[in-house]
Formats: sequence, C-alpha cells, structure tokens
Amino acid sequence: MADNRVAIVTGAARGIGAATARRLAEDGFAVAVIDLDEKQCADTVSAIESGGGRALAVGADVSDAAQVQAAVDRVASELGAPTVLVNNAGVIRDNLLYKMSEDDWDTVLNVHLRGSFLMARAVQKYMVEAGWGRIVNLSSTSALGNRGQANYSTAKAGLQGFTKTLAIELGRFGVTVNAVAPGFIATDMTRATAERIGVDFEEFAKAAAATIPVARVGQPEDIANAVSFFVDERSGFVSGQVLYVAGGPKA
Repeated sequence: MADNRVAIVTGAARGIGAATARRLAEDGFAVAVIDLDEKQCADTVSAIESGGGRALAVGADVSDAAQVQAAVDRVASELGAPTVLVNNAGVIRDNLLYKMSEDDWDTVLNVHLRGSFLMARAVQKYMVEAGWGRIVNLSSTSALGNRGQANYSTAKAGLQGFTKTLAIELGRFGVTVNAVAPGFIATDMTRATAERIGVDFEEFAKAAAATIPVARVGQPEDIANAVSFFVDERSGFVSGQVLYVAGGPKA
C-alpha cells in the first residue's frame, strides 16, 4: 500500500530517526531524511538507496518556520506529496531545575514541541488532500517525569497532548495521529546522558537493563518497528494513542 507514498522523518541522520527512515523505506515508502545538517543525512540516504529505495536528504532546523516550509516544499517537489510524518527530531539539555538556563529550556521546547507543530502544520494539507495520512510523534518515558530533565519531560508530555488533539482534528480526513514513547534506547543521546553524569555507557546500559522486565535496553529498530505499525494501512482505526516501547509497563 506504500507504493508511491512519501514519508518525512525528522532527526533522521542517526539513531532512532535513521532506523525509522530505513524501516519505512523497507515498507515501500520514499523517505525524506531531514536533519539540521543535510550532509549528515548521507549515510541514511545511502542505506536506503542501496536497498533499492528512494530517499532525499534535506537540511532544516525544524524550529524555524521558513526552513520547515522550504523543506516540505522541496520534498513535495522532488519526492512527491508527503502523507506520512514522523516527528523524531530532538535534543537534550539536561540539568537540575536550579541550574537550568532559559536557553536550555527554550532550545528543548523549541525543537520538540514547536518543531513538531511546524512540521505537522506544513504537511497536513497534503494528507487532507489525499484523504489519508499518518503522523507519529516521538514522546518518551521521560514524559512521566525524570530527574534533571524538566525541559525534556515537559516537551515529551506536551507531545502527547499534541498527538491526542491532532487525532481529533484530523481524523475526519483519514489521518491518524499517534505517539511512540521510548524507554532506554541505546543511542548517541543516551550516551550523552551517561557522559553528563560521568559513568561508562556500558555500565549505564547494564544498570538500566537490570530495571527493565525484558532484561535488555532497547535498540533504535525497536522504535522503528512501532512506527511502522502506526503508519501501516491496517492501523487506520488506531489514533490518539501513546505506545510505550520500554520493555515493560510504564503507564
């Protein structure tokens, strides 16, 4: 069913975004790989193309309205009208509240929340015109609260409210909107967290795995599989949901 359909994945140069872009290409989508630096998207695009898929690297700051519109216009022109959007772009600026700067707060909220808003607003018209669409927002188990992440937790909780509201607004147009909330996933972001608190990443991951019912940490492909489910034709009656992909119950 994905033949000739176009998906946009933000923050797709590495980690969860890259794995998701590759998975959607395997599912038959042409994929626009968006990240802050277009050159950093090369590996993801190459992996997709070497597997026989179509991909386009696009550089854009998702928190900048003009760059978002230019990126979406380019995708529509070069790949085709996008009807799948995965809002994955994210950053962390962790700190305890009393040490958190206004810039650290604003940067995280701007990328996660403003970025998802701008991308969804720019892409929804193509979905409405097609009478079919899928939006998947990347939340996190941190939405439930996490020490040192007041900014990130707030952004990820906000994305859940955003998801549920868009599901209500866009459902009548054949568009579903869902969120995936990863737990501990082995990525550059979790490595940065380990570095921030001064522990070896392997030990950090081992300690995390000990608290997870399935006794392992997640991989980017675990999240990509969940996104693949939400964008599938057969999940059309699933909307406004938050799926915790965390190796055990979270909410």
